[in-house]
Amino acid sequence: MRNKNITYSLASALGMVLYISGVAWMMNNGEKLFGNPKGVGGPIAFLMLFVFSATITSSLMFGYPIYQFLQGKKIEAFKSFGWNLGFLAVFTALALILLIMI
Repeated sequence: MRNKNITYSLASALGMVLYISGVAWMMNNGEKLFGNPKGVGGPIAFLMLFVFSATITSSLMFGYPIYQFLQGKKIEAFKSFGWNLGFLAVFTALALILLIMI
């Protein structure tokens, strides 16, 4: 079970990194892609993207641990969440190191 937790956690953290990178790229190039929004369209789109992003990332972070918890595998659920958080912390540290080096 441990290898399965590690594999799911690594895949989940990589999924978050890819999703966050895509959203960051889109936000960085938003004016080129969508032009300069007029009125309340820009803030509404941003808030909708924010809520959508919170939903996607929380399902990636908590989906499998909640599934395990509901299956009665409480210890495995907490371990899976810990691995998830650990991998995300490592990827965050690597991103910060990369930003410092560039």
